[in-house]
Amino acid sequence: MTEKKGKLWIVGTPIGNLDDMTIRGKRVFEEADLILAEDTRRMRSLLSSLGIENKDVVSLNMHNQEERLSFIIRKLDEGAEIALSSDAGMPVISDPGAKIIRICRDRGFEVDVSPGPSAVTSAIAVSGFPGSHFTFLGFLPRGKNRRRLLRKISRGSYGESLIVFFESPFRLMETLREILEIIGDREIFIGRELTKLFQESFFGCVSDAIQKFAFSEVKGEITVVLSGRDEKDV
Repeated sequence: MTEKKGKLWIVGTPIGNLDDMTIRGKRVFEEADLILAEDTRRMRSLLSSLGIENKDVVSLNMHNQEERLSFIIRKLDEGAEIALSSDAGMPVISDPGAKIIRICRDRGFEVDVSPGPSAVTSAIAVSGFPGSHFTFLGFLPRGKNRRRLLRKISRGSYGESLIVFFESPFRLMETLREILEIIGDREIFIGRELTKLFQESFFGCVSDAIQKFAFSEVKGEITVVLSGRDEKDV
């Protein structure tokens, strides 16, 4: 009799609105022997809202993923089905998990995906920009490294592709001012708390965004879509 081989699932979760949890993703959580989550409390809250109780949930984050590897491999060797998720959206997109996925695949374990929402593609879709070419930069670096990256964008290193990134509300104004200074007054989309109750969207030029957010307290999760390099920028 052939022993059951373990399987790793990559499961997308809502970026704000719980109604965006997929039927398939819920079923994977229900059937999983173990769930890997960035924040176990947030995951248990999500599971509870889905009517799923008494699940084995273990933390997996940037700080402990190395030490979790042997535990995860052992569970898969025992035939477990494991669901890997992040706090919101798709795992691995500015979240931990890539190394574990590669190691599992190298060791012959099946890796499958239950797709879900993504702040990146959601922001592009609602921005109105053509989305055939884009570059996702995750969270921008701070200080001199951010200015260096913006100069790289200004020189056309990413061609005409959209530039998509996450930003902290505490650094949004500083980033916008540096974009205006280094890149210029391009069109920009800013999505704040996308899909949540108090979501907010802005579309216009960078200078207009600076005026809008200069006199308001910016809170929440922010996704920025910056228009690509135009012929007039050359």
